[in-house]
Amino acid sequence: MFVDSHCHLDRLKQSPEELAETLNFARMRGVEHFLCVCVSVGDYDSMLAAVEQFEDVSVSCGVHPLHQDEACSYEALLEKALRKEVVAIGETGLDYFYSPESKDIQLTSFVDHIRVANETQKPLIIHTRDAREDTINLLREHKAAHTKGVLHCFTESLEMAQAAIEMDFYISISGIVTFNSADELREVVKAIPLDRLLIETDSPWLAPVPHRGKQNQPGYVVEVAEYIAELKGVSVKELADITTRNFYTMFSLAEKKNAA
Repeated sequence: MFVDSHCHLDRLKQSPEELAETLNFARMRGVEHFLCVCVSVGDYDSMLAAVEQFEDVSVSCGVHPLHQDEACSYEALLEKALRKEVVAIGETGLDYFYSPESKDIQLTSFVDHIRVANETQKPLIIHTRDAREDTINLLREHKAAHTKGVLHCFTESLEMAQAAIEMDFYISISGIVTFNSADELREVVKAIPLDRLLIETDSPWLAPVPHRGKQNQPGYVVEVAEYIAELKGVSVKELADITTRNFYTMFSLAEKKNAA
């Protein structure tokens, strides 16, 4: 069985009925759990309303680094993060590729998220792009290893992955690994230990080959798993079993919901 460790179900351009069909398609392909990730605290309640009927969907709470026009205070983030249905904090992080001009507010927001993660003892979901040094330094400085977390949709260097793994973080790989342009990422994935890997779609974006050009969806995490299994020289079942176990180890509150 597979887990889509990072998707944005509320961002799919679908009616409630269509979303239910999308999740059923994924379930039929062997996807047993979905982590719906928040990008704006202001949108948290509407995101939750879209998915709370599904027992196999868990949620996070946070502000994406590219949504700093929707930034919130530490107190507002903490208030939402303390809610029992929230299994993780984020996504948060730093993106100097698309928004270098908002660096200062990104840094403040990222530190707030790490503090909230430590306060709530919930793991972090981190987006990082062209901000390797600041990302790792802030995680170390603010003791993010106490709550652990994941670098999601990873496209950075092996050295950054290893630094995160040393802090007991996981590395999540999306459909980008299947892209023709992803040779460097494929080499990184080959080197990452299986017990530190997660898989994701990041849907509705980044559909893997052979679905390029389509709206991504959680069922396509199977193609991500198949591709990584071939890269790693293991069976798809082994890759699925290990990444699913890693997910529930990292996001233990999701496991509790799934077992409820």
